[in-house]
Amino acid sequence: MPSLTIATKYGSFFHLARQHQVIFYYVGYFSQHIVAAMADAVKLQLEVAGVAAPTRRKLFSSFVEMAQNIIHYSADSLTPASQNNGELRHGSVCIRREADGSFSLLCANPIERVVAEELRIKLSALRSMTLEEIKQAYRQTLREETPQGSKGAGMGFLTVARDAREPLEFDFDADEETGSSPVFYLKAAI
Repeated sequence: MPSLTIATKYGSFFHLARQHQVIFYYVGYFSQHIVAAMADAVKLQLEVAGVAAPTRRKLFSSFVEMAQNIIHYSADSLTPASQNNGELRHGSVCIRREADGSFSLLCANPIERVVAEELRIKLSALRSMTLEEIKQAYRQTLREETPQGSKGAGMGFLTVARDAREPLEFDFDADEETGSSPVFYLKAAI
């Protein structure tokens, strides 16, 4: 006899995902190979769904940038923090269709406490920029040399902000009682 416990435990997640029109969700460890496989699946799913080419391009590039951010900066890692190739780090990414037909792209991952304040400053400044200022900063960053220790010179956030239809939203959730790493949340409306 089938167990009703499975439906009770996991059915609510399935129904919640459908209710919120989640078209892609992954939580677990990210690596370059996993991101490549997810990117193929997302690309095909958007094509089959008939999403317009410009929207597909924006969703795809923002998805890849968010996943790369998890690989490079998540504090939950199965590989040493000093390892710059073949990283395996934990996080989640979600794509959902909004009621108006647009999309939301969300990601979350734990980060080091010192990184949280750096991100808050960088993203607050980015939120206050116009689209033209974001494009200008993007072009300028392309011309500059990548700073030592950086894994992308901030291009990822500029790319996502350039492709978003409204300012990026972000938040941090820290459990002060346990002292665990804060979780960084980022949302882009595409």
